[in-house]
Amino acid sequence: MESHSHHHSSSEKRLIWSLAVTLVILLGEVIGGILSNSLALLSDAGHVLTDAFALGLSLLAAIIMKRPSDYRATYGYQRIGLLAALINGSSLIAIAVFIFIETYRRLVAPPQVNSSLMLYIATAGLLGNILMAWILGRGHKDLNLKSAWLHVLGDTVSSAGVIIAALVIKFTGWVLADPIASGLVGVMIIAGGGRVIKEALWVFLELSPLDLHVEEISSVISGIPGVTCVHDVHIWSIGHGIPAFSGHVQVADQKISEADRIRKQIEEALASRGIRHSVLQMECAECGADGIYCQMNGFHEIHRH
Repeated sequence: MESHSHHHSSSEKRLIWSLAVTLVILLGEVIGGILSNSLALLSDAGHVLTDAFALGLSLLAAIIMKRPSDYRATYGYQRIGLLAALINGSSLIAIAVFIFIETYRRLVAPPQVNSSLMLYIATAGLLGNILMAWILGRGHKDLNLKSAWLHVLGDTVSSAGVIIAALVIKFTGWVLADPIASGLVGVMIIAGGGRVIKEALWVFLELSPLDLHVEEISSVISGIPGVTCVHDVHIWSIGHGIPAFSGHVQVADQKISEADRIRKQIEEALASRGIRHSVLQMECAECGADGIYCQMNGFHEIHRH
């Protein structure tokens, strides 16, 4: 429990530092974008604005997620982080649409751009984003922190794109490089936002985790000695990376006295697949009133042969 609270504390510190750096970059890019008349720089600032929004929401979610489960939220508050991730992803899509509209306008009528100022500001933004990416780290277990890291990673790459556009304008005078760079930033924002939304919705819709297959797990359970049938099986996620399992397990009549041992075996089999939250209803074969014991919702019956 102590390591779990330490993990949350570490997440909060990383989010606070990243938010501070983000606000400095945002201010610099907005001022620089207006003074240099660069859409690519302003697009990057728009991306940074969603970063600030994302990091703020992630920080709020990290604080709320520390709350223990109670009578209102018996599973705890894990999905607050998912909600923040969903809002973050949606904000990315919205900002990308705005960038595409402005990109089109500038491709039709390209304005003059101060490439030198654009280059200085974009370079400072890139260094700031690299710093944030380092602060947030990688290999995240919770989607909330991962979504914030994806925002920053996207900004790091888009800042590099703005630098390239500034260099092209500076040395060739080809001003279309600015709206083209902003359009590429928009594509990246759409891709990152879509990925986060998909992962968050996967949990909200209570779909089975991609690496867990109901029929395969049910077959393993039905293969345990004493188990005759598994039915009404459900696998979902309480939060990102927290799978849960429920099912009815029918035990042979002569093995009913060993139901507790069988249940423990099943729990061990589930734990080996990363499922540590399980609800098992143990049943005896004679409990069926009409001889139909295994009716699965949407799945084939799984008997032990």
